[in-house]
Amino acid sequence: MSAAPPNTIRADLQLIADMIEPGSRVLDVGCADGALLDHLVNQKGVDGRGIELSVDGVNACVSAGLSVIQGDAETDLLDYPDHAFDYVVLSQTLQAMRAPKSTLEQLLRVGRHAIVSLPNFAYWRLRWHLLVTGRMPVNTTLPYEWYETPNIHLCTIRDFVVLCRKMGVTIDRSISLDRNGVPLGFGSKLFMVNLFGEQAVFLLRT
Repeated sequence: MSAAPPNTIRADLQLIADMIEPGSRVLDVGCADGALLDHLVNQKGVDGRGIELSVDGVNACVSAGLSVIQGDAETDLLDYPDHAFDYVVLSQTLQAMRAPKSTLEQLLRVGRHAIVSLPNFAYWRLRWHLLVTGRMPVNTTLPYEWYETPNIHLCTIRDFVVLCRKMGVTIDRSISLDRNGVPLGFGSKLFMVNLFGEQAVFLLRT
């Protein structure tokens, strides 16, 4: 049985899938229950592989017939050769990495393209919640209390864009989403997407 029926994946995962050419070689890093990988394999005919840290996630992927291994991306990506994949995907995980800059370097070494999605900690609702309540917000995008959250590097859309510039990374495409998963229509207006985007998806290359 597939991990996710066609056309039912999250909005940000669908945007990632739309950036990937059919038949490509794809590595999904931190693939969780395999929803995106399953969609790519069955709907776009990719040669898909995955790395997942949690045993439950790996078991769900393997049960769905996906090629996924248990591993820690921050160490295991070092074992992959240069440009082993057309795309390497890291979804909603970069902010939980101990060394996000090094992880991004490895994504771009292993893949000809990297696709990264991340929550935006400068989103206006988060700012307002902090201002009014004085507490860290808990919502569908950030579902953990501050003392349980895996997020250890609080990054904004602007922060990520600046990091890419410093690293000489080309952003081929970026899409920011509102709280309902709908793409924002602000184009390249960084101030606006940094304020009104709850999350963003980036297509990168060196």
